[in-house]
Amino acid sequence: MGLTNDIIRQKLTEKFGEQVTDFTEPYDMLTFSAPKDLNLKVLNFLYDDSQLKFRFLTDICAVHYPDQEGKELAVVYHLHNLEDNVRIRFKIFTDINQPGVYTATGLFSAANWMERETYDFYGVNFLGHPNLKRILNVDEMDYFPMRKEFPLEDQTRVDKDDEMFGRGGTTGYGTEKTDHGTLIEADKKNVGEEIV
Repeated sequence: MGLTNDIIRQKLTEKFGEQVTDFTEPYDMLTFSAPKDLNLKVLNFLYDDSQLKFRFLTDICAVHYPDQEGKELAVVYHLHNLEDNVRIRFKIFTDINQPGVYTATGLFSAANWMERETYDFYGVNFLGHPNLKRILNVDEMDYFPMRKEFPLEDQTRVDKDDEMFGRGGTTGYGTEKTDHGTLIEADKKNVGEEIV
């Protein structure tokens, strides 16, 4: 019998009790949360346990939930047990005003660049990171572009009517605009006729 989500959940619960929560299995991938101060303890346990062996860090990313007061930023770890070919997702949440999270670079070398990217786009401050600075954006940026703090583009702007991006153009390419709104597929064949 291989490693199952039930075994992983049981071992986590035995070790951390009610501190590990929110167990779900979207697309059969075990997903759970823990307090941010436990991130390294949980990651080390998942790595060191002789049965769990989650020793490959697939990715670290973040998500901005602006409506979750005190837990606006989530840091998400995707881990892989290569021997049993099992993947899990581990989440921690932090206040956007105090986005300090312990770095995982001591356990996973790959976390170095992943944490820099997460810092660059979301502003998560990985405490203890050896060189936490922007990796893709310019150093002069004073904001974090993936946070949901900016208005969406106004779709009615005429200076953004670009056929290459499906917002208008010639018949058959993208979404054609008329004086009466947007043409639907059924009307495209009758483009020469007046639309009411």
